[in-house]
Amino acid sequence: MKTVETSGKTIDEAVVKGLEELGIQKDNAEIEVLCEPSQGFFGLIGTRLAKVKINIKKNPAEYARDFVKETIEKIGLENVEVEIEKQNESAVYIEIIGENLGVLIGKRGQTLNSIQYLTNLVVNKQFQQFQRIIIDVENYRQRREGTLKNLAENLAHKVIKGKRNIVLEPMIPQERRIIHTALQNNPSVVTYSQGDEPFRKVVITLKKTKEKENVS
Repeated sequence: MKTVETSGKTIDEAVVKGLEELGIQKDNAEIEVLCEPSQGFFGLIGTRLAKVKINIKKNPAEYARDFVKETIEKIGLENVEVEIEKQNESAVYIEIIGENLGVLIGKRGQTLNSIQYLTNLVVNKQFQQFQRIIIDVENYRQRREGTLKNLAENLAHKVIKGKRNIVLEPMIPQERRIIHTALQNNPSVVTYSQGDEPFRKVVITLKKTKEKENVS
């Protein structure tokens, strides 16, 4: 667990410096006052700065796991485990384990995507450094990837045959990337994204009619 010690003219100033250095919000910090400030004689001689020690309560992965746990408890599900499956510099992978968890997936993954979206908002509000949170239930993400790849190929065929654009339903970023990747080598169509989160959509269009390309 990372710890910093910072000083300032006041305790609040020292705390702010420490929080900025750690890149966290105050409610995710354990703060210990090491030294109270003192003005000294005539405010000049013997002046002493405030000094604090700050620890991070939870790292991004732990924060995400605990938030997901609390969310599931509020839904009313029991005997469910939430584990940090793996993590790297860019993403944290959370796995929800239990029985009869279909309610957490929802139609076309809408409930799962909503939980993931909220988790990302909460975690990245606490930490200055962005870290993507990916949540899975019963290996749904892998199954969904296969479905989306097939959908991309089928829709590309329809675009070619009908000579018209097709706009897909709103998707989360990782699902849009699956569509883009599936069709990136297709000689007849291109894809781009349009709209704002969380309603951003993929558009599949013929290459000769491409006006723009944005695969974010």
